[in-house]
Amino acid sequence: MKGNTLPSMLPKPVGRQREVLYLPADGHTVILGTAGSGKTTLSILRTLYLSDPCTDHGGPTLLVTFNRCLVTYVKHLAGTIQRPVNVQNYHYFARGYLENRGKLPWGSICRPEERLRFIKLAVHEMRDEGIQSTMLRRSEEFFDEEFQWIQQHGIASKKDYVAAERIGRIATRVARAERPLLFDLYTRYLNQRQQGGKSYDWDDLASAVLREFQLDQEKRRYRHVIIDEGQDFSPEMLRSLAAAIPENGSLTFFGDIAQQIYGHRVSWRSAGLTATNIWRFEENYRNTKQIAQLALALADMPSFPDDPDLVEPTAPVADGPLPALKRLANESEEREFAVSQATGQARTGTVAILFRTRDQEKSILRHLPSEATRLHRSLQQWPSGPGLFYGTYHAAKGLEFDTVFLPFLSDKCWPHPADVELLGEQEAAVRNSRLLYVGITRARSTLVLTYSGRRTSLLPKTEGLYQI
Repeated sequence: MKGNTLPSMLPKPVGRQREVLYLPADGHTVILGTAGSGKTTLSILRTLYLSDPCTDHGGPTLLVTFNRCLVTYVKHLAGTIQRPVNVQNYHYFARGYLENRGKLPWGSICRPEERLRFIKLAVHEMRDEGIQSTMLRRSEEFFDEEFQWIQQHGIASKKDYVAAERIGRIATRVARAERPLLFDLYTRYLNQRQQGGKSYDWDDLASAVLREFQLDQEKRRYRHVIIDEGQDFSPEMLRSLAAAIPENGSLTFFGDIAQQIYGHRVSWRSAGLTATNIWRFEENYRNTKQIAQLALALADMPSFPDDPDLVEPTAPVADGPLPALKRLANESEEREFAVSQATGQARTGTVAILFRTRDQEKSILRHLPSEATRLHRSLQQWPSGPGLFYGTYHAAKGLEFDTVFLPFLSDKCWPHPADVELLGEQEAAVRNSRLLYVGITRARSTLVLTYSGRRTSLLPKTEGLYQI
């Protein structure tokens, strides 16, 4: 790369990666890739290329991803970058911009538990006024989920909400006739929140950022924005990031629709990105062919819906053992097995134990050695060398390990009962299947799956995929 020495921990770009790395430094670029295709590595390399002061396109560059744990990992991979480069998660970027604009008073973002309380107050307000509807009997969690959908798609009026097609869900869970009343409830929630001294929640921060950029006549801080794990970003987040660059700037989107686990399920096109050519990375450089075959079989199941942006990977050439599938007597044995096996293997490689829920994560904590690293937003420095990691599937997004243990894959945990109750069986199966895909594809060479009782129906039953 001109004017730059590649960080030693990053592999050199190969094949089509080199073409994408040096694409024009203006406008919108979309790269869709399968798991293990080098998207995060390439996002770092493109960041270095676009920020290179020795070029005519060089300028301040923002590399933004979804969770803070991945930010720490990306900084570790990138090494010390002596450039006008910032690596941030989206909400850090959003808060910083709103604060700079004088639009973020201290304590003005409501926490999730406060959000549910404001929703409950809005429901009681409507009931106290004598409004009768069976819809008002639904749980605060149901309204919370629906309000997220409204906010993440930037819907600002009752008319737009009524007219909206439910492209973010498999089925319409709110009848069109009920939407005016539900939007009234949403408006009352916003009023309750404002009265409680909270101007925002985490889902409408992006709309606030977009509004400010539309009013902001000052020079943009960043000339280039690069989005890693872009499938996790809501449409409003993407719109706000597109508004953050000047006319001669660039936005580069890296994403994998198969790993879209937060329920947005919308095309990047609906967010207004205007890329003319879509680049697709089918090569899987991370997983062995045995692990990739299991991931492919999972993606072929009915619970994995088709999507025009889904990239089907080519089979990797790296060989390895079949994923191990073990049935144990109970969850206690699963914990003991995962900890003993993972601790031993962590002496010579990176090993992760991943969980569907935080409660499962907590249940294993006292059994782990003290030096184990928790995958969490508070992780400030990425450990070098071999070691043991643990955390949720969500926290492991974008990461990779030599060996991955996935315990508790029973039918009572997958799909998660709370998801089934809130979303219905079909939608819960979709989201949990994609989450399971994320867990499987974190493993480079060794994958161990365990369950007690009956194994989840989300796992493929094809013979020859597992060693049992």
